[in-house]
Amino acid sequence: MNKAVQTTEAYDPGAVEAKWRARWAERRTNATDLSHAANPYFNLMMFPYPSAEGLHVGNVFAFVGSDIHGRTRRLQGFDVFEPLGFDAFGIHSENYALKVNTHPGKLIPRNIKRFREQLKRVGLMVDWEHELATIDPAYYKWTQWIFLQLFKAGLAVKKAAPVNWCPECKTVLANEQVIDGFCERHPETKVHQRFLEQWFFTITKYAARLLENLETLDWSDSTRSMQANWIGCSKGADLEFQTSKGESIRVFTTRPDTVFGATWVVLAPEHPMVESLTAAEKRNDVEKYRRRTAAMDIVSRKVGDKEKTGVFTGSYARNPATGEDVPVWVADYVLMEYGTGAIMAVPGHDERDFDFAKKFELAIVRVIEPTQTGPDGEAPELPTTTWEGKLVNSGQFDGMSCATAVGAITEWLEEKGKATSQTHYRLHDWCISRQRYWGPPIPIIYCDKCGTVPVPEKDLPVILPELKDFRPDESGVSPLARLEEWYHVPCPKCGTSARRETDVSDTFLDSAWYFLRYPSTDYPDCAFDPELTKRWLPIAQYIGGNEHAVLHLMYSRFITMALYDLGWLPFEEPYRRFRAHGTIIRDGAKMSKSRGNVVTPDAYIERWGADTFRMYLMFLGPYQEGGDFRDEGIAGIRRFLDKVWSAVDEARSANGSSRPLDPVVQRKLHQTIQKVTDDIEGLRYNTAISSLMEYLNTVRSRAECDGRRTAINAQALNPLLIMLAPFAPHMAEECWESMGHSQSIFDADWPKFDEALALEDQIQLVVQVRGRVRGRVNAVRDISQDDALALALKDERVKKHVGGMEIKKVIFVPGRLINIVVDGK
Repeated sequence: MNKAVQTTEAYDPGAVEAKWRARWAERRTNATDLSHAANPYFNLMMFPYPSAEGLHVGNVFAFVGSDIHGRTRRLQGFDVFEPLGFDAFGIHSENYALKVNTHPGKLIPRNIKRFREQLKRVGLMVDWEHELATIDPAYYKWTQWIFLQLFKAGLAVKKAAPVNWCPECKTVLANEQVIDGFCERHPETKVHQRFLEQWFFTITKYAARLLENLETLDWSDSTRSMQANWIGCSKGADLEFQTSKGESIRVFTTRPDTVFGATWVVLAPEHPMVESLTAAEKRNDVEKYRRRTAAMDIVSRKVGDKEKTGVFTGSYARNPATGEDVPVWVADYVLMEYGTGAIMAVPGHDERDFDFAKKFELAIVRVIEPTQTGPDGEAPELPTTTWEGKLVNSGQFDGMSCATAVGAITEWLEEKGKATSQTHYRLHDWCISRQRYWGPPIPIIYCDKCGTVPVPEKDLPVILPELKDFRPDESGVSPLARLEEWYHVPCPKCGTSARRETDVSDTFLDSAWYFLRYPSTDYPDCAFDPELTKRWLPIAQYIGGNEHAVLHLMYSRFITMALYDLGWLPFEEPYRRFRAHGTIIRDGAKMSKSRGNVVTPDAYIERWGADTFRMYLMFLGPYQEGGDFRDEGIAGIRRFLDKVWSAVDEARSANGSSRPLDPVVQRKLHQTIQKVTDDIEGLRYNTAISSLMEYLNTVRSRAECDGRRTAINAQALNPLLIMLAPFAPHMAEECWESMGHSQSIFDADWPKFDEALALEDQIQLVVQVRGRVRGRVNAVRDISQDDALALALKDERVKKHVGGMEIKKVIFVPGRLINIVVDGK
């Protein structure tokens, strides 16, 4: 019997982690041979904004969870590429620079250096040789190149459009950045609407594909649902309402079955026909209303329960079904960006239209008789919005079901030339123009002779010039326009004096293609090398926050589809698998500076070590849900790592690896391999850690079996260290080396699960008497029928039901049950 040896050296995470960070860098352990990888696996976590003093615990939680997946894949035999970079342009970074009164050109590189140091200390398996930053001209040269490819293809256009304008940010905001009419970054600043010339990517041309492809993606249901809702597919018909001016108002409706109840038409205030349809006596009222609407943000106009407002134009249009003239109104709840910018109002069957009709005393007509009636058989009060009913007051379509009437009425009106079956999407074109300084200049030049001229590709990048006064103003013009020597430039076509575009592009464009650049950061002459791109992409697994489940993912999917269509990529979807990580809260509340509950990782790593901190974050709860950060919980994780350290030291010192594994330990090992492997695959890191703890307890307890103390068997610890390595990489490396291994633990093989070895020796045998369950007995797995019968007859409950009766027959199903058939007469 080997004598147990006590731990001779305490676990010092600071020393261990510093040693292995240096060793990994020296040996290029985390570098990937991109050109010769036999089994490529691109594991990616969304890159961070370096727009604050440093990482917070939520960032670390997200990165560590992704890193665990990547390290596990490496141990499973994949050539894992895990790069990282910085999303460093954009309003987040610029606003932070303005807040601390430092030029972003100096501040953001400092922040990147700080972020990089923190990330390295966390122990990520990042290939830093392929780091990128969106502010690097070597990167944004290719952002501008992508713009030019879309411009040449007609997918980048400049047009006037209403936009949300934040007076504090002094730039346009996307709809999702407006919260109840206020800027998300400045909650006390009211957002209003401006009408500006902007650059747009025509993502609406891809709406159908973006929606259809969602069904093919291995994404969480919630993410797919969020994208589908944002795209917002609506099937219906465009109907023609003829006006007295000879023009037709085209309205889109998903309910053609209700057209006989349309008693007025509503135009968006921006609709091009408002001008021509407004009667002279109504012009002042209409113009006043349009000016009022122009001051509103777009999001506020969409709110369904706000007070109804509108103005009558003084004109009428003919209902294509009834032939009656109905009034034409203008109202702010109709938007040009959806459908045709005009709707037919059916107050009998739409709550918004009903409220509008009541306020302005407009006609209300019932055209649907619901299937369900009131308690006395009477029709329910209007409005009724059901699809379950039959048409009334609808001419030859009376009595027809709503579902049938949709197609029948559309076909009838199509024959009259007054309808067209149509599909519309809520998705609108992507505005990429920003009237700020900190971003890639849009590569366009305006010439009075030649018009809009793209910057020649040989002249890229258009460098963002240093501008001392980079603060935006209320003019709606980018600060770059103030730099005369940059703004004025010869026309690339004719050589005469011309002007640069002064808007910079949206930071979402920077992040819409960054994953394509990672494998090709060493290639200055192309955005992405075709061979490397084909080998490594699409992304095998992408992890990020649910706050980016719509826009970032949508925009990157669009850019990938467009580049695929243009022949630049061999695939049209960028991410094979996407999972959203959860959120870390503290003391029951989401972390925020205003609450004073933000946790920075530095002090915790200094005190406890990065491995302990990594494991504690993963132990808080399921990775896709998150958990509540409480200081008192981290000590338990450290105690577990101390036990691992002591067990390894004991096994190494006793040199006990030649002994066969204890059967109980062997069984628990294979159960643990199965559980940990499945849990890591499902991102259930918390339960994987619990299984590792249980296994170590079994190993330790069996070393003290029957009152005797034996040294821990090294064979029991080697697979434990490999399974622990993705969670605590520094410590696992140190323990692995101390056990006599010369190679990195991440060059080892993931333990193989053997189902036979995981089976329990004991089973529970169901005992039936005449087919009814009368008891359960514990038995060895390979028990014979005779032994099973004898064991069953010792059970008191079974004896009661058998009594002294004769056993006529025994039905035995090995490993499951025994049925005793007795003579019950």
